[in-house]
Amino acid sequence: VIETYTKSSVTNDFTICNSLWFTLGAFMQQGIDLSPRSLSGRIVGSAWWFFTLIIISSYTANLAAFLTVERMVTPIKSVDDLAKQTEVEYGTRDGGSSKEFFERSKISVYNRMWEFMSSRKYVFTSTYEEGIERVRTSKGKYAFLLESVKNDYINEQLPCDTMKIGQNLNSNGYGVATPMGSPLKERLNLAILSLKEDGDLARLKNKWWYEGSACDRDTQDTQTNALTLSNVAGIFYILTGGLVLSMVVALIEFCYKSKMDAARAKLSLSDAMKAKARMSITGGKDMDNGRFYAPASQILDGDALHANTHTQV
Repeated sequence: VIETYTKSSVTNDFTICNSLWFTLGAFMQQGIDLSPRSLSGRIVGSAWWFFTLIIISSYTANLAAFLTVERMVTPIKSVDDLAKQTEVEYGTRDGGSSKEFFERSKISVYNRMWEFMSSRKYVFTSTYEEGIERVRTSKGKYAFLLESVKNDYINEQLPCDTMKIGQNLNSNGYGVATPMGSPLKERLNLAILSLKEDGDLARLKNKWWYEGSACDRDTQDTQTNALTLSNVAGIFYILTGGLVLSMVVALIEFCYKSKMDAARAKLSLSDAMKAKARMSITGGKDMDNGRFYAPASQILDGDALHANTHTQV
């Protein structure tokens, strides 16, 4: 009896390099010509595909919102920006305290703004309502300068389409006028001072200006925020869950396959496990009649059993 042996082999396509290439291809939504065949591989592959789908979709949506907001943001951030340009016209109420402030100011920036307004008489309005309406209908080409208290109140009213740019230009107080020598003067002074020190004036302003606002101040924020970890925490939980589940399934598969290979090839369980672990790294293994070759050669999967050909003479 002459026995000849033919050597069978099987390769593991998902080596470390190919696994990294598979991960990159899935993230770039390109894919590769390799697909996982084991249950654990399909679980982790599906979790990774779902993760990349949500991440790419969220990034695209956030980028679109960011670019939209960039076009909406006004290039004027302060009174200096307003004074340096001529494309956006600006004015005040004719005869009001704001006009008087610019007319009497000795500051160069405000002087330049007054020269601009005084050379264009049409920028002045007769009422606050006229100036505010001009702002709403000018499509960003007109700015109305008015007292900060009035400005803050208007910005909190419907249709919520105006906003305050920059800081206050000046700080002036208002007083209650009484006749000369009136006994009400001291009583009013003490009452107003008491309201201010107790914080009643600030609470009243907050109540009627901001708490009673008809506008959602969150919608007036023209800045878009970047995606934070809390925004995408859910998808990371799904990815982590998929990885843990795939590792558990892979461990069960590894132990089961190693036990089956050891029984078929009549090897110890530890040798079969070492062979399968080596195959996962190097990509393949060889086996001939249940005997493993030297470590320099690749070791074959136990499913690829030796084939014996018997020739009887």
